[in-house]
Parts: sequence; structure tokens; C-alpha cells
Amino acid sequence: MGFDIGDLVTRESHDNDTVFVITDIIDDICYLKGMNVRLIADACISDLNKYNDEDVEKEDVFLERIKNHDTLDRTDYFYLPGKILHIDGDSEYLERCLKFYEEANIWAMGINEKEENIPAKIRGWLEEYKPNIVIITGHDAYYRRKGRMDDINSYKNSSNFIKAVKEARLYEREHDKLIIIAGACQSNYEELIKAGANFASSPKRINIHALDPAIIATKVSMSPASQDIELKAILDKTKYGSSGMGGIITKGTMYVGYPR
Repeated sequence: MGFDIGDLVTRESHDNDTVFVITDIIDDICYLKGMNVRLIADACISDLNKYNDEDVEKEDVFLERIKNHDTLDRTDYFYLPGKILHIDGDSEYLERCLKFYEEANIWAMGINEKEENIPAKIRGWLEEYKPNIVIITGHDAYYRRKGRMDDINSYKNSSNFIKAVKEARLYEREHDKLIIIAGACQSNYEELIKAGANFASSPKRINIHALDPAIIATKVSMSPASQDIELKAILDKTKYGSSGMGGIITKGTMYVGYPR
């Protein structure tokens, strides 16, 4: 079976659990990027299977479930959702998230930057855009062969995300004044929370959906600033629930005004 760049495939060795896009082919090795999960990988051509329509149907069900159904009373009141700064190591996933915010009528600024550069630059972006919510994401992975789960050197980019979270907390120490959502696939959840994130991935070291950080940011942005968020309800909106994302109870960031 022949494969070309741009084809959608799964890996036989991983029980065809994830759909990838082929981004490059060198000799008999295909370089892959998750179609919907924040994951990059490579595989031998012999390990690949063509994508099938059943996966499309499953994804359509999830996307329909997370659509933002506007139930706000717009006859008398006006609403000021929290502003979002989304920093992403992947430009394609960033564009998908920005479209998600746009559909929800939320102000969001997107910045595409390599994960290793984010810690040195995040303070400047926070000072410039003054967001209520900041997302620090991109690509990550836990390499079991490198060491234990609690060893930060066993991760692709968790150390970069942790450094960026700490820099953001130097800018704003209070968790309710700056909501931080950090991490990507298989990130070191515990250390990201300790560093100061309100929400982080990945409690069970699993892959997360490309939109998971945006789903949480949107819900927090549109939750009243006077109330604590419903933590479990927000996590349940994500693709894999509390296995993929976790966090702490905090307040929303939306203000409600009257008259309209």
C-alpha cells in the first residue's frame, strides 16, 4: 500500500488508537502529526494503516458535544468574557483554537512560538496583552525509556512549560487574577500545578485533544468572576476528562453588566 505526504493513517503497533497526518517520508520512515491530539511521532511504512470513516464519525460526535451553545440572557444584560492569550508551539493547532474562541465570541490573541523559547518571552507578552487567561501549550511526551514518571528529564517539553508557568506567576502571583492552563500530551501534571498552573495536563500521562486547553479556557472565560467554577463539569467537557486534564477550583473571569 502506497502512502503520500498528507495521508491520514494509524499505527498497527499502537492498536490504531490515534489518527495521524503524514508530514514527511524519508526512505521507509513516515513522520507523523496527530490529526486531533497534540502528538508527533514516526513509524515504519509497514506499521501504518489507512484512516477509516469510523474515526471521522467519532470525532464529529465530540466536536458537536463541545460546541458553545449561547444561553446568555442578551435581552437586558451585557457580558465581558475574560481575555485569552494562547501561546502554542504548533501553528496548526493554534489556528484551530483561535477559530474556537472566535465562534464563542471571545477576545483571544494567539502566538506561535517554539516551546523552548516561551519562558524567556512570556513576561513580555503578558505585559503587552494583559490577559485574564494564558495558555502555554504545544507538544510534549513522556519517554518511559528515559526514566521515572517523576523525573522531569523523562519529558520532551514539560521543563519548558514549567519554567514558563513560573515566569507567569512572577508576573501575577494570584491564581484568580491570572488563570494559567499549561501542558500538552503526556505532560508532567503534578509539577505544572506545583509551579502555579490552575489547569494542566496530563494526570494519567495520556495524549490530549488539540482543543482541550481551548475548551477549558473558553469555559473559564465565560464563567462569572463572582463564582467558583464547576471544576468537574469543565474537565468533563474535554476529550478524555480528568485523565487528560486536571486543575484547581478557581473563579471565572466574566463580568456581567446592566443595562445592555
